[in-house]
Amino acid sequence: MALVLGDHGFGRVQCARTAMMDKILKTFLDRVVLHGALTVITARGTTLTFGDGTGEEVRVRFTDTRAEMGVILDSGLSVGELFMDGRLVVERGTIYDFLELVLREGNYGTEVLFNKIVSYIRRLTRDLFSGNNPLRARRNVAHHYDLNGGLYRLFLDKDMQYSCAYFESPDCTLEEAQLAKKRLVTAKLAVKPESRVLDIGSGWGGLALYLKEIAGAREVLGITLSTEQLAVARERAKERGLDTDVNFELQDYRALKGTFDSIVSVGMFEHVGPRYYQTFFEKCHDLLAPDGVMLLHTIGHLDVPWEPNPWIEKYIFPGGHLPALSQIVPAIERSGLIVTDVECLRLHYAKTLAEWRRQFMARRDAALALYDERFCRMWEFYLASCEASFRYGNLGVFQVQCAHHVDALPITRDYISARILALRNAEMRYGSTQSLRGKVREAEIRPITPRRRHG
Repeated sequence: MALVLGDHGFGRVQCARTAMMDKILKTFLDRVVLHGALTVITARGTTLTFGDGTGEEVRVRFTDTRAEMGVILDSGLSVGELFMDGRLVVERGTIYDFLELVLREGNYGTEVLFNKIVSYIRRLTRDLFSGNNPLRARRNVAHHYDLNGGLYRLFLDKDMQYSCAYFESPDCTLEEAQLAKKRLVTAKLAVKPESRVLDIGSGWGGLALYLKEIAGAREVLGITLSTEQLAVARERAKERGLDTDVNFELQDYRALKGTFDSIVSVGMFEHVGPRYYQTFFEKCHDLLAPDGVMLLHTIGHLDVPWEPNPWIEKYIFPGGHLPALSQIVPAIERSGLIVTDVECLRLHYAKTLAEWRRQFMARRDAALALYDERFCRMWEFYLASCEASFRYGNLGVFQVQCAHHVDALPITRDYISARILALRNAEMRYGSTQSLRGKVREAEIRPITPRRRHG
């Protein structure tokens, strides 16, 4: 028998559903937003408020009920998708302001059982199908790094450094902080005038060129899986007359042969994947000279290993995985290398991303000329969500130095400061003459000569 409701009966059912959905949404966000002032306009036009009312109001609006359920049941993926699709609309403030409110208490996306089930299924699927073999690694890199080069020029520094900068003082500009990062990395590598250096994941070539021009390395080889980055790096080396001493190749690290006095990898290890950590360090062990030094610069989890964020993995870095230090060090130990120094850069990436986001938003119209509105919202969410995660989450940047032997480097860290000063002097000399071309005198950067082993 069919049940037919009159107008009043149907209205009561709709009211009950509205009240139930509002209650679910309010219960969820009440646990998440404890401070600040968040106003949510539901798909039914209801106004809900959260927080203690302090600070500037952030107001968002849902365009449909399914959008609300997506945030509750699969927040890690849905929030970004809804913002991209215009179904989560920020009416006051920015998407970063919204993410700051929901992330800074550390309670977001962990309380709903269905969320946990979805995460478990994703983890099983990832373990089965996401191994970064050479073919898949090349495809994953192309997804992100082979985008229109004009996009990256909108928000990166002039040297196209696409990794965490090093802010030596609160008033550092992005340009200064990225130069300081190259200086710090190079100081820890202990590059000598006769050094042959390998840069794994060489990007647009800025660090490799610095190692030659300023640090005075004899030869630098940069390898990448991005055809777009390769073309730019080669052109930059050619323009500076360095293409005989600074070479760039499209090559997977696993296929590389030879011996190098220094090995550096900045912002590449995040794409290796846990299944290949051991392979990566064993290859570095084989490539590194007996008295050589290696430096790994990578994003990582500051506490325990975590699964990748599903939105980042789907739209930004497929196959990406951020390691914990507890995953990095055992792989180094098993490879035969030893850890000689570890530094954790806290909040430096949050500041870097804040600068990238500011510059991207200032040039958003130019990005829209390259891509569509949905892509621009995706990129804004990428920069904003990463900034919020580094500021309020469990993410940082590790610089892990390795060698074959305990006496490969001085036994105190004073040499790092001394070399930073020498590199800064070399930069000033190079900048004033524009003729240094990597021929840094031994008096300017004194090589570190550890006791050499025999036999």
